[in-house]
Amino acid sequence: MYLCPKILKDMSFLTRKYPFKQSEHWLRDSIIYGIIIWAILYLLQPFGFSLYTGNKCLIAAIFGLITSVCYAFYYWAVIRSLLRHITPWRIWHNGCMVLGLILFIALCNFLMFSYIFELPITFSMFLVFLYWTLIIGVFITIASIGFEYNRFLREKMEELLSNTTEEQKDISITIHDNNVRGNDLCIPINSLLYIEAQKNNISVCYLNDDKPTFTEVHTTLMAVIEELKDYENIFQCHRSFVVNVNNITSARGNSNGYQLKLGKCLNSIPVSRQYVPKLKAFIA
Repeated sequence: MYLCPKILKDMSFLTRKYPFKQSEHWLRDSIIYGIIIWAILYLLQPFGFSLYTGNKCLIAAIFGLITSVCYAFYYWAVIRSLLRHITPWRIWHNGCMVLGLILFIALCNFLMFSYIFELPITFSMFLVFLYWTLIIGVFITIASIGFEYNRFLREKMEELLSNTTEEQKDISITIHDNNVRGNDLCIPINSLLYIEAQKNNISVCYLNDDKPTFTEVHTTLMAVIEELKDYENIFQCHRSFVVNVNNITSARGNSNGYQLKLGKCLNSIPVSRQYVPKLKAFIA
């Protein structure tokens, strides 16, 4: 009785809007999925496929071709129509679509299998085929969602940086030097690449005449972060580094940390593990 509200709450995500755009390259995707099926069957030979004594490459290619044709037909005849008539497209819609696709591919491959090997069409044999197709389909679906998620983050980052850069094109920032005779550093915010803490000073890397330039300022990193707290694109990625995310040109790594490249600077800037979730939340 008390579990019902919790279960309903846990399943509420299914009604959320599906966050990724459907690929418009359905013909290309169908070919890719067909090649993946061929590679899995021929190279890995799962589900007892290794016991087959005939031409494994040909049989694997046939099932890959069936998968490719099924995907292309399903997208053209079913998915396009659903996307036109269902707005917004929700997570449960996409889940049902994927399950329908897997069922359709399993049925077509099962019929082809029965025809090639002249076996009787039985429900139990179809369930075996559906089981195999579900296992492979889940693997491909997870890989596909991972790819779509990375593409989504990349597009979101590019859109965010483009908008922020345009908004800040006439804005300059001032980093104050705490030395009595020190000189404050005033630069356009879009020229700033990163700031690194160095004992009692900081090193500011920025673009000057489109070339990376380094200037030391007598202050602390925490003081600079406080001065620039109103600029959302100034992001602390490490206890010793602050970066201007507008100028990130590449990010490589995983949940344990990233290495960032900014503008034309050759140095790699670390993103420590504790700041990775904040970076992902910032761009998502």
